[in-house]
Amino acid sequence: MKIYTITLNPAYDVHAWAEHFAPFHENLANVTSREAGGKGVNLSRALQNGGTENTAVIVLGKDNCAEFKAQLESAGLSTLLLEKPGRIRENLTLHCADQPETRISFSGFAVDDSILNEVSALLDVDHHTVITFTGRVASGMSMERVKAFLKQLQAKGAKIVLDSKSFSVEDIFEVQPWLIKPNQEEISEYLGCQIDTIEQAVDQAKVFADHHITNVMVSLGEQGALLLHEGRCYIATPPAIHAISTIGAGDSSLAGFIAAAQKDENAAGCLRNAVTYGTAACLTEGSLPPTAADIATIYPHVTVKSL
Repeated sequence: MKIYTITLNPAYDVHAWAEHFAPFHENLANVTSREAGGKGVNLSRALQNGGTENTAVIVLGKDNCAEFKAQLESAGLSTLLLEKPGRIRENLTLHCADQPETRISFSGFAVDDSILNEVSALLDVDHHTVITFTGRVASGMSMERVKAFLKQLQAKGAKIVLDSKSFSVEDIFEVQPWLIKPNQEEISEYLGCQIDTIEQAVDQAKVFADHHITNVMVSLGEQGALLLHEGRCYIATPPAIHAISTIGAGDSSLAGFIAAAQKDENAAGCLRNAVTYGTAACLTEGSLPPTAADIATIYPHVTVKSL
């Protein structure tokens, strides 16, 4: 199985620490990490740490991409890079001792629809290909062209993994990806309803399954995740942990699912691996991927049952 992750809108993930945060006042903070990121990059790192080969396709802003490329090379990722005028954006996460974390996302460079032709030319696609399209659609691109791009890849046999807030529920129904992973909040927003219980989450996930989406995985935070696959529903429960950071855990859970699918595991096995990776990612700082050691430690303690 060939695996490509596509990142059209990358970012530097900057994490900072402040003892206190006072809105409307000057705040002093210390930067604790600055990582080359973006959902596709996070996915590729998690796949690599779990031993699954993949290629990260990334569009970079020329003005400040040197550090980004250096980090990718240091991480040993297999990459296909395109450079465009402008700057890579930054995502700032401020961690405080006495308040929840605060996130600020800055805008980055803009591209037009022609970038999709360039990306398509880099991909070698057949019926044994998985392609992830994650993160927000870059500024300057039309959703109609993005959907056409994904459908063209599907026509060549690719399985599409979609995790992007740029897509409306109607867009998702139209594309019919192989795998989606909304969380409780996102699925509630998509369908205009409040989801407070696992039973409610299952009912709403069925709406997506009824539109021919093969795998509907709904992350449930500390409760784990559920999966609807070909009419059957599974729920995976992780062990209790002391989470260091939940940023990027969803990307890692997608990586875990894909890694298991690459080994031809069944639906329950894919869900178990997804929850393992997502849980392990919470044991690393910032948006860093899960370690192989944490994946191996957590996996035996994730339980899966059929509902």
